[in-house]
Amino acid sequence: MKIGLDIMGGDYAPAEAIKGVQMYFEQESDTSVHLLLIGKSEAAAPYISLLAPYRSRYTFVEASEVIGMHEHPTKALKEKQQSSIAIGFGMLQHQKVDAFISAGNTGAMLVGSMYTVKAIEGIARPTIATPLPRVDGKFNLLLDVGINADCKPENLVQFAQLGSIYAQSVMGISNPRVGLLNLGEEEGKGNILAQATYPLLKENPLINFVGNVEGRDVFLDKADVVVCEGFVGNVMLKMAESIYHIFKEQRGLEDDILNNFNYEIYGGTPILGINSPVLIGHGISHALAFRNIIDVARKIISADLTNTFRKHFAQTTA
Repeated sequence: MKIGLDIMGGDYAPAEAIKGVQMYFEQESDTSVHLLLIGKSEAAAPYISLLAPYRSRYTFVEASEVIGMHEHPTKALKEKQQSSIAIGFGMLQHQKVDAFISAGNTGAMLVGSMYTVKAIEGIARPTIATPLPRVDGKFNLLLDVGINADCKPENLVQFAQLGSIYAQSVMGISNPRVGLLNLGEEEGKGNILAQATYPLLKENPLINFVGNVEGRDVFLDKADVVVCEGFVGNVMLKMAESIYHIFKEQRGLEDDILNNFNYEIYGGTPILGINSPVLIGHGISHALAFRNIIDVARKIISADLTNTFRKHFAQTTA
């Protein structure tokens, strides 16, 4: 399998991206994964020697331009056709890679996904999902976490299906339980969106719906997939990240559960519901995050997740 990696994306590019690739190669002996590193050779030159023992496991793809973190996504993609992100999406569109990863401009990644790769037929809105650590050492899946701030009930039902398939196919959870994030457990609680979504999830035979879950439940073993609109999901995600920052980095506390709040252990966020795997890394990603997001891409490709989505939604819309 071939995975495209934008080594120019992120605040610490390309050094941390290349160090992450080195870490991945050192720890993973599976030579079926071939990385295509997309970036400026001049910028990569001081670090590329780290990959000397692994020359057969990667190919360098020159990109003469870089889309900055604060550039307008659509304008930048249109004007910077030789940027690492634009080249990555071009390779994905022409099936030269099986997945594309970047920790660069999130807006450009989303625009590229929607206009180059495009949504799978039958899916109204693709979504992004993130693992949240549980007290038992496992992870729940939260979605949407940022690209759909306002949603309709039908969107949340599709998020539940996408999340369930991902949890089963990639995370290895059999018959994943789906919970609706709400301000109370009882049916009928919540705002208009939550109240309208609840019966749709309850009546859907393709979803193992277990009811409402509250904010205090998302780190517990009450649901494997937690569904909400992107506004709430992003607030929840940023809160979880702050827990790690405050107690680990600022106060120096050591705890196995707390360590799982480090976003770098899961690497990045997959966009679910598009025609090829695209993964977005955190802008402040270091080597560990890049190493792990490569592995998530490998799992998604190995699970044939995109075709599983296509088959599922072809049946539901037939």
